[in-house]
Amino acid sequence: MDPVIFAAVTLSLAVAAVIDLRSQRIPNLLTLPAACVALAYHLLLQGPQGAWFSLTGLGLGLGLMLAPYLFGVMGGGDVKLLAAVGAWVGPQTVLVAFLLTSLAGGGYALVVLARRSDVLRGVFTPLRAALYATCATGQFHYQPAPATVGLPKLCYGLAIALGSVAAMTRSVLMSGWLVR
Repeated sequence: MDPVIFAAVTLSLAVAAVIDLRSQRIPNLLTLPAACVALAYHLLLQGPQGAWFSLTGLGLGLGLMLAPYLFGVMGGGDVKLLAAVGAWVGPQTVLVAFLLTSLAGGGYALVVLARRSDVLRGVFTPLRAALYATCATGQFHYQPAPATVGLPKLCYGLAIALGSVAAMTRSVLMSGWLVR
């Protein structure tokens, strides 16, 4: 992993996470220039192969987040942020970043839910009732939580930042960059 890439991506992700936590948005003014600079960087240093590396990373980052976006689980800024990360780090590292982001996002969601006991009660009360009914009758009976239980909004830019930096760190450790 190139130190310039590591620094540029980490800085972009830190800015995105802070903005997302404050405003629940990741602006295009951050993600689009980051992706364009990544593409230009790879093109200038490695020519057409570098451009292909950058474009495949961008496309994979975009594709991995597109389904959650289409189902309304993810915001458009989150999709563009992982695409920009992919443009910098390429397809292999962005795939690892996505997997680690998913783990970080799950942990983040659990922390946010744990801080809201009313939400946990609203989610686990129907699950407990379903478990009792299933044990008593042998058939699964589940009533979802009432719509009045509002789930908190997650700022997924933080999870993307954590997962992406972890993936880049993994890449650095595997390449021996720190030892050189």
